[in-house]
Amino acid sequence: MRAGLAGILLLALLPIGARADDAECKRRISVVGRAAETRAPDFAEITVGIEARGTTPAAALDAASKAVAGVSAQARALGVPPADIGTAAVTLQAGSRSVTRPGGLVTEEPDGYRAGNLVTVRLTDMDRLGDLLRQALDSGANRIDGVSFGLRDPDKAEAALQVAAARDARTRAEALAEALGAKLGPLCTLGNPGAAVPPPPVFGRALAAPMAAKGRRVPIEAGTIQLSSEVSATFAVAP
Repeated sequence: MRAGLAGILLLALLPIGARADDAECKRRISVVGRAAETRAPDFAEITVGIEARGTTPAAALDAASKAVAGVSAQARALGVPPADIGTAAVTLQAGSRSVTRPGGLVTEEPDGYRAGNLVTVRLTDMDRLGDLLRQALDSGANRIDGVSFGLRDPDKAEAALQVAAARDARTRAEALAEALGAKLGPLCTLGNPGAAVPPPPVFGRALAAPMAAKGRRVPIEAGTIQLSSEVSATFAVAP
């Protein structure tokens, strides 16, 4: 089965840059070691805000800003540090409406102004996410542009997976050498052909309030994050 060809036997001259003696590495085995792990996310990030209308630019922007200020205050009340609360976008544009004239002609006429203000909040207390969303809606928010989950230290997780992948590479090489009646020698080359860490799942795009009955906690499921890593290695072999 082709899916099992990660440990392909390659017997060829070692390219420039070998880490072991060139003579030893004239006969070699090349493998790709793999490791994967499923982890629960340890933070959630939401982008929430409001779209408001007003007869003047100031009125529209003030209405949007008031609601977002309430969202930020709710986040701080839940223990979110200021560094994890940031403005994502502020928009202001003239509004218009379609008017049908006698004879069927449709024209656009000015209709006040539309303003938007979005704030992104990173929450490490995952159990409070539903509460934060509910309180954001109660504060006047009418947009949720995204809810995502991730790891605070993905580099640490990736480093551990690379070590596991390197061990897997050696195990594969030892199995191939044994199957061929050869003895596995020292490491000749080691590389990282690429690691795959899929983006965290995202739930919800441009959702409009109300999402639930008054005061009801918004149900959110974080799910899991799949991490993986690969390491390519070449070992010398002796007959």
